[in-house]
Amino acid sequence: MLRINCPFCGERDHSEFTYGGDATVTYPALDAPTEAWFEAVYVRSNPKGPHRERWQHSDGCRLWLIVERDTVTHAITRVEPSRAVLSELIK
Repeated sequence: MLRINCPFCGERDHSEFTYGGDATVTYPALDAPTEAWFEAVYVRSNPKGPHRERWQHSDGCRLWLIVERDTVTHAITRVEPSRAVLSELIK
């Protein structure tokens, strides 16, 4: 069973979270050509081993988190608030 330790709510089952995609992807500007968006959204490697992912605690505090998870063993080694979330909290 995959459990994610939310820094705000504590350890919870993954069913409380929504997967938000690869946290290593840099998205193009909103006015970028369609090809750039196609590359960013659909053309991906399939990493084996440690990987950074975005998850939202949708059934809890609703904040976005960066989760470091091994794609082979599913072991989670780190969970931290998304920097964008921290920026919003500091305003």
